[in-house]
Amino acid sequence: MRIVSVVGTRPQLIKAAALLPALRALHQEVFVDTGQHWDEALAGTFFAELGLPRPDHSLGVGGGSHAEQTAGMLARLEPVLLAERPDAVLVYGDTNSTLAGALAAAKLGIPVAHVEAGLRSFDRGMPEEVNRVVADHLSHWLFAPTPTAVANLAAEGIRDGVVEVGDVMRDLAARVVAEVRAPAVLGAIGAALHVPLSPGEYLLATVHRAENRRPAAIAAWSAILAAAARADRPLILALHPGTRAALASSGRELPEGVLVVEPLGYRTTLALQLHAAAVLTDSGGVQREAAWLGTPCLVLRPRTEWVEAVSDSGGRMVVVGLDPGRAAGELARLAPAEAPELARARARDLHLAPAGAAAAIARALAGGRP
Repeated sequence: MRIVSVVGTRPQLIKAAALLPALRALHQEVFVDTGQHWDEALAGTFFAELGLPRPDHSLGVGGGSHAEQTAGMLARLEPVLLAERPDAVLVYGDTNSTLAGALAAAKLGIPVAHVEAGLRSFDRGMPEEVNRVVADHLSHWLFAPTPTAVANLAAEGIRDGVVEVGDVMRDLAARVVAEVRAPAVLGAIGAALHVPLSPGEYLLATVHRAENRRPAAIAAWSAILAAAARADRPLILALHPGTRAALASSGRELPEGVLVVEPLGYRTTLALQLHAAAVLTDSGGVQREAAWLGTPCLVLRPRTEWVEAVSDSGGRMVVVGLDPGRAAGELARLAPAEAPELARARARDLHLAPAGAAAAIARALAGGRP
């Protein structure tokens, strides 16, 4: 088949890095980058680090409101699809790039394949929820990562074309984790960040979702981070540019124990998660990676679409929302005084098997339109 793949954000580049080798082994693939994460810090370095090919088409749509961004992508995707004449358009996840790719293809009568279909937070206030629901209802192939995702689709009357394949991000993590298991990897990372790092003696946080850029949310999660950071246990906050701007606009300053850094590369992020005492995040991707690595994790959202990551964690992952009291209590339980020993043992004993999702998706597409 001739397939146009549409990406636009860092998480989608990670998923593409996992899927493209299997996809290109069986199909002719055209790689399109919308530019949703348009700056070098957010996306540019990922191409080289993950071994991704440069896009066949770079649309350069970045910034603006959700409507402006999606409209710009639609206008620039349509001529690409008309010129490339693909048999299918493949989209990933739940971003504006996902929505635009699915809409542009559906308007032209091109079948849509959706990777990470069926995920639901059941919160339509989240732009990601709207994007994933629309993409699912336009798709011919729905590649679900979890049993819950399959059940969600069935509840909405979607059964045809649904295939449970597992999580493509796990395929990539399984390939890379051997490179970051040794505690010595923290030496180079700490030198680059100008902070000494040892296993289990620091925390890692990420905050990027739109709902966590509102003033009340900023006040809540910054209080959580401030309480979590200590002089003997720094907290590294890898901050999305949009969240950084919102934080600056709020006039709120984080304490010295919170080390704010630019978005980090994939291997660096995976290494910091593996060796941390705990992770605090609102990211679905970081949440899943923490689950696979066995790292304690506080989810800074009131609910999550990755329910298996929580239910299968044995209590290591907890959805705390933006409740400072609950976050402090759970962090004390999950990152106790013996966190350094626990982190070393976790890295030493880790055996992460791939999900096989990339190969399953490529094979399903080779079977033709459902």
